Amino acid sequence: MLIARTLHDLRTACTSLRRQADALAFVPTMGALHEGHCALVRAGVASGAATVASIFVNPLQFGANEDLTRYPRDEAGDLAKLEAEGCALAWLPDVTTMYPPGEATSISVSGPAERWEGEARPGHFRGVATVCAKLFGQVRPDRAYFGEKDWQQLQVVKRMVADLLLPVEIIGIETVRESDGLAMSSRNRFLSVGERAKAPLLIEVLRRAAERIVAEGEAHEPLSGAAHRLAVQGFICDYIALVDGPTMTPINRPAPEARLIVAARLGSVRLLDNIGLA
Repeated sequence: MLIARTLHDLRTACTSLRRQADALAFVPTMGALHEGHCALVRAGVASGAATVASIFVNPLQFGANEDLTRYPRDEAGDLAKLEAEGCALAWLPDVTTMYPPGEATSISVSGPAERWEGEARPGHFRGVATVCAKLFGQVRPDRAYFGEKDWQQLQVVKRMVADLLLPVEIIGIETVRESDGLAMSSRNRFLSVGERAKAPLLIEVLRRAAERIVAEGEAHEPLSGAAHRLAVQGFICDYIALVDGPTMTPINRPAPEARLIVAARLGSVRLLDNIGLA
């Protein structure tokens, strides 16, 4: 596996890979890799493309009250996992490479970015859209892979790519879960033993709410019941909602692309999850 830390080395490596493969696949990450990230890399490799993964903890998507320094980092472990999955190139830029002094451009997405995480974490999606646009410009991939666990992020990136006519296909990969159903996340390691035992209740409550919404034909009562059940178990629920999947607009009845989304705190950890109604 090649490793690039400068734009010059990245461009040289990507040029070489394009001579060897028909396409470049790309997996952007912030490191602290787990099975969910590995599934994205495997999807890229399985497509026959030369697969590039980036590791960059993006300061632009952290809010004023979010601890950037606390985000887990394990460069050696991450590189070993990428190589084991058949990744062809790891891109490890530093902050100055990503955001040189004097830059004056960032990307602000409305539409699917406006509510939910957009309200809970002001500026977060500006950071996500800006770093993704820059990474796409650096790597120039044919397709990029994102996990459905961060459903709203996936819709924001798709909207940005469509609106700016960027020549990259965005592919969502189904959420990878622990054996007890908890969605894999780099932040799960910060759960205490007791919190980790309780965390799978989040997906259990979502699944029960989805069943009720389908059976009852409306979302208000099932969502109220789900929020109450989480609160009783010690979760602090930022939101739980039924939305139109692509636009993130709230809806109150089952629909073909409906998505049930939730964000809730358990101790110091903020957990996100989502499922379809089918």
